[in-house]
Amino acid sequence: MTDRTPVPFRDGSKYIPFEQRTGESSVVFFTRDLSENGLLKIYDRVGSVLTGRVAIKLHTGEAEGPNIIPRPWVRELIESRLPDATIIETNTYYEGSRYTTEAHRKTLEINGWTFCPVDITDADGVAELPVRGGKWFHTMHVGKSMKNYDSLLTLTHFKGHIMGGFGGSNKNIGIGCADGRIGKRDIHTAKGSDDMWSIAEEELMERISESTKATVDFFAPHVCFINVMRNMSVSCDCEGPEAEPVVTPDVGIVASLDILAADAACVDLVYALPNFSGKALTERMETRHGLRQLSYMKELHMGNDRYTLIDLDHDDAVITAEEAVAGIDPVWTPDRFNTFWGRNKRVFS
Repeated sequence: MTDRTPVPFRDGSKYIPFEQRTGESSVVFFTRDLSENGLLKIYDRVGSVLTGRVAIKLHTGEAEGPNIIPRPWVRELIESRLPDATIIETNTYYEGSRYTTEAHRKTLEINGWTFCPVDITDADGVAELPVRGGKWFHTMHVGKSMKNYDSLLTLTHFKGHIMGGFGGSNKNIGIGCADGRIGKRDIHTAKGSDDMWSIAEEELMERISESTKATVDFFAPHVCFINVMRNMSVSCDCEGPEAEPVVTPDVGIVASLDILAADAACVDLVYALPNFSGKALTERMETRHGLRQLSYMKELHMGNDRYTLIDLDHDDAVITAEEAVAGIDPVWTPDRFNTFWGRNKRVFS
């Protein structure tokens, strides 16, 4: 923790359109192909930076959560591209099906994460990483064994979040790599408060982003980001079966070597959805002041909020967010993976 008295900047409810942004641009890849093949295709455009022992930061979900990235997609990616990779997770700050390592292991089995190693990185303690340029933290506590890896693939289910507004790569790392007792406490709870969720809105977004920066700096340049825009409930996967029903249409998959560009592109795609069909999710972002995630990542020099969007489905054409989502049916339609195998005893091949 820092001994300073910082003040959060109040811009988290304001969406800044792409044309009003300034600065340099990064490259973001996009495909509408929500399938094993789509994930492989987009991985191949960013995965070359991964070397040595590869960790995959993935939200594996509360028990029987319906919206997590389909297990067969991840299994195919690992088996065909990353056969020696390990999924990494941490225990939760709240009491639930992933609060203890023992309960977490049972939940991993229930949710089908049994086809590769899963390292609960804070099972045997914590490590500290420096937070360079942060105003809330000097260091961040992460799972101890995360430091055993050389590279990080951030594989994120992009969705809403009850406190963060949205959960992209930034939330996946910032909360998901912080350990369950110290790191997550320092992000969520004001010192001396009896309310474990006492930190919210812009301050929460800034703390999450500083936590993310510690992990990204540790792995850089051997880190890449993939966001899967499917089953985008306004609720996070941490709410499991209690998540709000999905109403936002599925969009596709985004990938980049720039975490800010990846998350900014996903936000832009949701805002660009036709017939205001992204309204539920944009309202969640704005009412929780979640857009501060983007502006603060830019202030921390974590990446660019301007980008060139490359359409992998059309010979790498450069497109806008509006062009990417043109023609999407404004009514969400479930796919075959929305019959959850654990609850319904259906296993997908």
